[in-house]
Amino acid sequence: MLYGYARVSTREQNEERQILELKKIGISEECIYLDKMSGKNFDRPQYKKHIRKLDKNSVLYIKSIDRLGRNYRDLCEQWRIITKEKGAAIVVLDMPLLDTRDEKNLIGTLISDIVLSLLSYVYESEYRNIHQRQAEGIAVAKARGVCFGRKPIPLPENFFEVYEKLKRKEISISEVAKVCRMSKSTLYKK
Repeated sequence: MLYGYARVSTREQNEERQILELKKIGISEECIYLDKMSGKNFDRPQYKKHIRKLDKNSVLYIKSIDRLGRNYRDLCEQWRIITKEKGAAIVVLDMPLLDTRDEKNLIGTLISDIVLSLLSYVYESEYRNIHQRQAEGIAVAKARGVCFGRKPIPLPENFFEVYEKLKRKEISISEVAKVCRMSKSTLYKK
């Protein structure tokens, strides 16, 4: 049985390139599983769903190894579960060395394990570097005075007048929110 797995990191990203590659090799649409979330761990609904279906007669196709995951330790563990515990084969389309269908012998397994370890380490390092550069960029922007998020909505002209009535218990929180046209949570913040 042929299965395909595709993943993009966010809902805005387009998975079509991966899906087309999987269909091109003959995987039916109902056997392609897609997650739209980070690859930092394997707590993904479609991944969990498809992993339960794998057995010794299954072949799992993925476009590239980073679509499976980016965490070095977890990626190696999932590879072991799929190939050793489930007995399924894995084919990474962008990396012919990561094809466990043919090379079930010791040398083929050794080469696949070495390549997998190296690539998963590189992908995790890249993931960490991206987040480090992003944090540094945000810190530099904040130091320059750049403000992130929406601009605050100015207080209504009647806010302080109504607020004084609230303090004197002449009006309720709900009434203040209604008169000032703001939610209760915003009112509490102000």
